[in-house]
Amino acid sequence: MYTNIVKSTIKIAATAVLGLGLVGGTNLLADDYPTKKPVNMVVGFGIGGSADRMTRSMTTFLSDELDTRVKVVNKKGAGTQIAANYVLRKPADGYTVFASTFAPYLANTILSGNAKYQMTDFDFLNIQWFDFELFALNKNSKYNNMLEVIEAIKNKPKTVKAAVVQGSGGHLMLKLLLEKFDIPQENLNLVTYSSGGKARTAVAGGQVDLIAISAQGSESIREFIKPIAIVKDEKMKQWDAPTLNEAISSSGIKLPVFSGSMRGFAVPVTFKEKYPERYTKLVDGIKRTLANKGVQKFLKKNDIGYTWSGPEQSNKLIQESFEIFKSYSYLLKK
Repeated sequence: MYTNIVKSTIKIAATAVLGLGLVGGTNLLADDYPTKKPVNMVVGFGIGGSADRMTRSMTTFLSDELDTRVKVVNKKGAGTQIAANYVLRKPADGYTVFASTFAPYLANTILSGNAKYQMTDFDFLNIQWFDFELFALNKNSKYNNMLEVIEAIKNKPKTVKAAVVQGSGGHLMLKLLLEKFDIPQENLNLVTYSSGGKARTAVAGGQVDLIAISAQGSESIREFIKPIAIVKDEKMKQWDAPTLNEAISSSGIKLPVFSGSMRGFAVPVTFKEKYPERYTKLVDGIKRTLANKGVQKFLKKNDIGYTWSGPEQSNKLIQESFEIFKSYSYLLKK
């Protein structure tokens, strides 16, 4: 009887240790991530923007894959710096995920916003939505093409009013365009907005003449604008407009073409090191979600990207984008 009691005691103690997942007092043996509590997706912008729409569209499907609730937490402000700091302050345990438009905003918080973090403090799990910049005029504008606009900015200072989102690819490209044409930056009456929605409303309503902004999301104002250029290497059937370099080709000037907005999901870089199994579960969950044909159909219908890039390629793309913006970051400080 005594022997049986000892055996039972040992069995209970062993079960308790395994249940707690204690090995050396730290690592988990049986990690049931992420079923303990909801996974919070922290969006660096307000409700209704492209990053928010992407994240909210993914949460229901991702919840099914991870078998837990996935919540959206909006932390807008300072060009995603508020959200980035919030994510980095939270435990790197997989329950807080950064969901945002990373390029170019996160880069600009470092290059122009005095952020304390670096790009390498984040591990980019997947970039699923790529975008390019669109130059467009109000449909009633007296200008008809890019060279007419450039000539007006050069010869009639302050007469052309333009809208951009602060720190965006369109913002940088417009300033680079002026520099290449040797036009003083102050010649353009530039209005910066905190969101794409506000900037698009401004050009659609005629408050500004010109806009330089992400093409995705601009379909909603298509009937109110006159597209004059896209920042791509080749034309796109979605927009009846030449590429930017085609639009200015007669000037003999050529601008570098770089990727516009990149949206997706990231975590603190220490997460993978601390919880490799959780990291794999989270990455695989996102991958399976995007491989689902029904999810692809839903995202496509709502004009949301659904590319699977994976961590290695995503981190490479973000770093390449960062280096480009680093080269021209001085323009956004003017």
